[in-house]
Amino acid sequence: MKANPLISGFDELSGVATLTFNRPEVLNAIDVPMAEAFLGAVKVLNQKSGLRCIVMTGAGRAFMAGGDVASMASSPEHTKEFINGLLVPLNEAILILRGMDAPIVASVKGAAAGAGLSLALMADLIVADENAKFLIAYNGIGAVPDCGGTWFLPHKVGAARAAEMMLLGRQLTATEAKDWGLLTEVASPEAFDEVLTAIVTQVANGPTRAFGAFRRLIDNSNGSPLDIHLEAERQAFLKAAETADFAEGVSAFVAKRPAAFSGQ
Repeated sequence: MKANPLISGFDELSGVATLTFNRPEVLNAIDVPMAEAFLGAVKVLNQKSGLRCIVMTGAGRAFMAGGDVASMASSPEHTKEFINGLLVPLNEAILILRGMDAPIVASVKGAAAGAGLSLALMADLIVADENAKFLIAYNGIGAVPDCGGTWFLPHKVGAARAAEMMLLGRQLTATEAKDWGLLTEVASPEAFDEVLTAIVTQVANGPTRAFGAFRRLIDNSNGSPLDIHLEAERQAFLKAAETADFAEGVSAFVAKRPAAFSGQ
């Protein structure tokens, strides 16, 4: 029986969902079935009540080594069909995820290359093993980044460093990626699970709906004139003020106690 290319789990108690790319024999290179499974899992999560955080990770030795170039090469007459089969569901999944409120955390061990790098960058926070590697990889096959790579990378590191990675094929170690601003935290293999759990727990216990507003404001900031962005912030604040988490946060602040957010 063929393994499921995407494993989805959800912990009702913590509100944490986990999406695991599951083709470890090819370093989780993404093919059409995995792309379709990813979209299906994301659609289910989008309807899930009590969702507080989404963790993306890869099975085995890598987060994701990119698209399945071997599958593409095996049938060159169907290359365009294959590319659309990958990117149409992946792009839809990315838009759904970025429109949700729950923070997204990428858990990266081994390689995050090509589409794998793009999908990791799509997360709000990235926790990486100290042995992780980050690589654009597309220039090696004469292609261009997909899955939002040319959008997320410049947002995180700036245009000059994005161009360096894209044009020179610059591979970053985890330490370099942290220095460049790509990563949230780098951990040793021994401490990795503890560090990841601490970060996931912190954001899962936060004001989820406000976090969603944070992301949308950040995503729109570079493309909006200041007056438009100020108004978007005002409207987002007004909407946040209607939430139970806002009432709890204000009450906790006045009482000088830690807030107990519910995500509502």
